[in-house]
Amino acid sequence: MVRFYDPRDEEDLARVEKLLREGGIEYFTSTVRSEGGYPVEILVAEEDLPQAEALLMRSIERK
Repeated sequence: MVRFYDPRDEEDLARVEKLLREGGIEYFTSTVRSEGGYPVEILVAEEDLPQAEALLMRSIERK
């Protein structure tokens, strides 16, 4: 698993999790030590990383 995304808050986490689920990408969340930031990161399999990045970029372009 590789680090894919560090969400800003719970709403951001839910948005990215939804994108990954709808894209058929398995992911895990992990609690991390954080200096004041949101203490969760999203991990995906290394082979899924390009597809996950493409999904995220498309969602940003639609805004």
